[in-house]
Amino acid sequence: MNPFWSMPAMSLRKRADGKDKIAAAEKKISPSRSNKKQLPSIPKNAVPITMPTSPTQSVQSTNGTHASYEFTLVVKQKLPGVYVQPLYQSALMWFGLIFIQHGLYQDGVFTFTVYIPDNYPDDECPRLVFDIPVFHPLVDPESGELDVKRAFAKWRRNHNHIWQVLMYARRIFYKIDTNSPLNPETAVLYEKDVQLFKTKVVESVRLCNSHLFDQPKIEDSSAMIFSLWNPGLYDESEEQSKGLHVSGLSWVMLAAFHKKEDTF
Repeated sequence: MNPFWSMPAMSLRKRADGKDKIAAAEKKISPSRSNKKQLPSIPKNAVPITMPTSPTQSVQSTNGTHASYEFTLVVKQKLPGVYVQPLYQSALMWFGLIFIQHGLYQDGVFTFTVYIPDNYPDDECPRLVFDIPVFHPLVDPESGELDVKRAFAKWRRNHNHIWQVLMYARRIFYKIDTNSPLNPETAVLYEKDVQLFKTKVVESVRLCNSHLFDQPKIEDSSAMIFSLWNPGLYDESEEQSKGLHVSGLSWVMLAAFHKKEDTF
């Protein structure tokens, strides 16, 4: 036999014998599969464990989103003489005020709070409560709450919006409605003694305006706070602004404060 042909066969047999020895050594070193610990099988009806979520938190989160969307609608409407600001702590409560420029309630500045229901917009209409009860047929003389349900007997989702409530609150100062009043005294005076009614309204306007500088009832970083006019502070700001070059349009236009308001 040719030795050159027999050498590869011998080397192949040596390689095979070496592999068998290595496999036998690994078998001795590695533990038997039967000795491995196995986890029990998962039952078919097993339910994964999750952290419980508070239903109140989830509801407030969802409704807070709706309330925030409502606020964007208010901004887009640019309601004349009406300003609102949601609380920092909760989007379901808004600070607000209404400026009345003419009519029986002329020069009145009325602060109020809007309370949005917890499950808004699938519940009753929001509540609007004046901080100081206004002398008006549609305002409760004790609580200061406006009769909003008169205009929104049934709140309809995606049809009624909070900006409409704000416009209604403004309209009551220009068009006096005495039907089914919350304050019967004011309704009687308006029907039988308009002069006395006007006198009471002037007193109410003065009272409300005198409380503009009170501290907010609710401590919140978004609360509306008013302070007395300080001419010195204005003069100092004017001096600091001298020499500054300003280009473009300011976000406050003076014409906006002289805009003629439409009555309803």
